[in-house]
Amino acid sequence: MMRSGNPVLNDKTFTRHVDLTGEDRMTLMGTVHKTAFLLILLVAFASITWKMVMTVNAEGQMVAAPGLFGYMIGGAIGGLIFALITMFKPTWAPITAPIYAALEGLFIGALSAFAESKFPGIVLQAVGLTFGTLFALLGAYRSGLIRATENFKLGVCAATGGIFMVYMATFILGMFGVQIPFIHGSGLFGIGFSAFVVVIAALNLVLDFDFIENGADNGAPKYMEWLGAFGLMVTLIWLYIEILHLLMKLRSR
Repeated sequence: MMRSGNPVLNDKTFTRHVDLTGEDRMTLMGTVHKTAFLLILLVAFASITWKMVMTVNAEGQMVAAPGLFGYMIGGAIGGLIFALITMFKPTWAPITAPIYAALEGLFIGALSAFAESKFPGIVLQAVGLTFGTLFALLGAYRSGLIRATENFKLGVCAATGGIFMVYMATFILGMFGVQIPFIHGSGLFGIGFSAFVVVIAALNLVLDFDFIENGADNGAPKYMEWLGAFGLMVTLIWLYIEILHLLMKLRSR
């Protein structure tokens, strides 16, 4: 069974879209190229948003304009809409995945500007750690140091589901003014929780690598390269946000 903690890449994603003709098959390099394109698109829109919301005050410090929250909300909602469309209409991925990347660029750019205005230098640290984690895990996976066994997949999927439930509970309770104690604070428990989430988000990359490799081996159609790239983007964005959140907690102490 091909299992992934990423909701975009589940065990039926490729098997229900098998290329019976053997033509225009999905390839690993094709997925890599499309992932690179989506990353460039995300960074471009994030950079544009950053320049629009960041200003320099009289003391020479970089500050974020109040309008950044509009970009954050718009990018987050728009990204969620196109993520859902991509999940339910995989054949549309060549169109919806780039739109998703652009919208998430608005969100990431505004979020990063907010974090940078509070803690100068934190964004560069978060970006470095995110891509460092990506390439380190990719190297470990390709060399065989990390293997996506069934028990490994089951554990990561279970942990990912648990984190999702905690976040959903936090969101729903927050609507009623109820806060879950400790996990969002900068105390040892809150930092420990964020570190755990970062580890699980990183391990989801291993599942994504394995899942995409299996898709290519099973002869998935060419357009599924876009879906595989989209799935990797979802995990990378989650990882970056969680690393940024962890660093903000550490800098708050």
